[in-house]
Amino acid sequence: MTKRARYLTHPEVAIDPTIPTPEWGLSQAGLARTERLARAQPWPNTTRIVASAERKAIETAACLAAAWQCPMEVRPEVHENDRSATGFLPPCAFEAAADRFFAAPHESFCGWETAEAAQVRILGEALEYVWHHLDGDVLFVGHGAVGTLLYCALAGLPIDRRYDQPQGGGNWFSFEIDSRQVSHHWRSIEEACGAQSEPEVTFGEAVNA
Repeated sequence: MTKRARYLTHPEVAIDPTIPTPEWGLSQAGLARTERLARAQPWPNTTRIVASAERKAIETAACLAAAWQCPMEVRPEVHENDRSATGFLPPCAFEAAADRFFAAPHESFCGWETAEAAQVRILGEALEYVWHHLDGDVLFVGHGAVGTLLYCALAGLPIDRRYDQPQGGGNWFSFEIDSRQVSHHWRSIEEACGAQSEPEVTFGEAVNA
């Protein structure tokens, strides 16, 4: 049986400019979407869930782990790109900063971790983990930016925001553990809940989804 790793981004969060973004939790909408995924249990071969240490990722992973009776592990180094140097940015300013982050991956935007550095970190963490836990499928629960960087690395694509997840979070992609081959581009929680099996697409379809 082909063993897979899946990368799921946390869904919607309760934005609070007064606290650091790693401490933001899920909003009611985000929690409802997570609970729907937990009830559907679309990936029954999942034997381990790995979460970022950020609160929103932990809340997402803990809900799934409890429902699926699956071990959960927190790994701090799978966190989102470090942008603590600027703190909270209003939506328009944040989007412009994110564009710059992806467009100039070797440069730091106002002290942010560079995209290249974040990609090396998330790829190394993901591959090290799956190769040491080959007893079944693995679900990583993390974040949009580093998730996109991981996708680009595995798919052999340049760092580019056009491969970013759709707005809102709560999206996932999968890859085969042995071959490291990406199976498909981002899919939503809702698509996972309605799917009877893992979607399979060609590489061309994946990168243009």
